[in-house]
Amino acid sequence: MHDDLVDHLTRSSALTRGEALRVIQDVLAYFDETTENYVRRRHRELQAQGLVNSAIFERITADLKYRAVAPPELTLRQVRRIVYG
Repeated sequence: MHDDLVDHLTRSSALTRGEALRVIQDVLAYFDETTENYVRRRHRELQAQGLVNSAIFERITADLKYRAVAPPELTLRQVRRIVYG
């Protein structure tokens, strides 16, 4: 699985082959998260930091643009609906 990427990481870093494979798997799992799950998780995390919903929704909307595979642009209302149903 992803042998060329594993080879690249072992050549360009101090990672062993097993460590490189684990990093790749972790990154792929991170980006495998659905948009809805990402929005819900980030909402919980930002709420725990004491941010208010208006700031949270703005931040989530801005952050979604930088996901590896950017989802369609969501309005603030769509983000709220994902969080609260």
